[in-house]
Amino acid sequence: MTVYLDHAATTPVLPHVVEAIAETMRAVGNPSSLHTSGRAARAVVEDARERIAACLGSRPSEIVLTSGGTESDNIAVKGTVWAASAQDPARRRIVASGVEHHAVLDPVTALVEAGDAEVTWVEPGPCGLVAAQDVLAAVDEDPGSVALVTVMWANNEVGTVQDVATIAAGCRERGVRFHTDAVQAVAHLPVDLGAAGVDLAAVSAHKLGGPVGVGALHVARDLRPMPLSHGGGQERDIRSGTLDAAGAVGLALALEHAVEHRAAESARLAALRDRVLSGALALDLGIEVTGCWEPGDTTTRLANNAHLLVPGCSGDSLLYLLDAQGIEVSTGSACQAGVPRPSHVVLAMGYDPEVARGSLRISLGSTSTEDDVERFLAALPEVVERARRAGGAA
Repeated sequence: MTVYLDHAATTPVLPHVVEAIAETMRAVGNPSSLHTSGRAARAVVEDARERIAACLGSRPSEIVLTSGGTESDNIAVKGTVWAASAQDPARRRIVASGVEHHAVLDPVTALVEAGDAEVTWVEPGPCGLVAAQDVLAAVDEDPGSVALVTVMWANNEVGTVQDVATIAAGCRERGVRFHTDAVQAVAHLPVDLGAAGVDLAAVSAHKLGGPVGVGALHVARDLRPMPLSHGGGQERDIRSGTLDAAGAVGLALALEHAVEHRAAESARLAALRDRVLSGALALDLGIEVTGCWEPGDTTTRLANNAHLLVPGCSGDSLLYLLDAQGIEVSTGSACQAGVPRPSHVVLAMGYDPEVARGSLRISLGSTSTEDDVERFLAALPEVVERARRAGGAA
């Protein structure tokens, strides 16, 4: 039986979510239509929107439905920068952390390369934490030039949790907009966007037991990013396109399940994570934990994230050798899988490139068990030996 330890890449869809999506899909109706079937579909969407907002500490009117985290991040970054610079040409600077997911990094880079923006990168410390004072100091270099600050809530590779509330409050005091990629955070951390004062936040259903292809972007009521696409004017004219009623239901149900079970599940997963990390260190293979880790901690590092550095190996070699034994892990972001270069996140944390190339991410989830962890640990010594014998070649 396959041991699946890559829940940060995607999670199994919860059975009751599958059933609800299938039931919703059996009903015909475009939510933008004015006849009876259309109004019924619209009612389904709006009910789901209210439930999504309640889970996130947002308002229903602030929830823009999207196809997932990548689209949400792109709308937030590009749309906000374009809108800000259109209103005030001086506002074209982005302040961004150096450990963002490529769904944020690449839009930022695209804007810079197109001449639409400038960027100030803020690098993390050795734990992967981007200090709030460093972010705000970057803003203070020239507050009037800042169109957007973006710092992810929790890192998808090494699991570091950022001090989003402090950064958001500082940005609000300075009159600049703040965006956070909360895709990895919502399943494992209390996320209250209203209390945190976040202007824009991205979430994705498939990271928490919902379907692939569904997500949402929290957009503050007084903010209107320029749309990336144009069409029917749905979703406050921020994201045109026929609304996916079944997808909205799936996202709402997955979020509600995550919120309801978050405390107990975080404790369970943290215990499994700690066993992965302590067990790997005890093998005496020279393995080290990436970043900072305290057993039992679920506030500064995601409960489900175990990230290891294995010297003398390539992460891809380790991944393939484990996969051959029926154990599925990751070298980092699935979007970058197969790319033979060290993780930008690990490098930004100050690790040597040769060390960083031995990255291995083990991420736990709803199906993870103690037996899964023990199978991984039992397989690791032989896998490491073979990877080193092969010279670390991918």
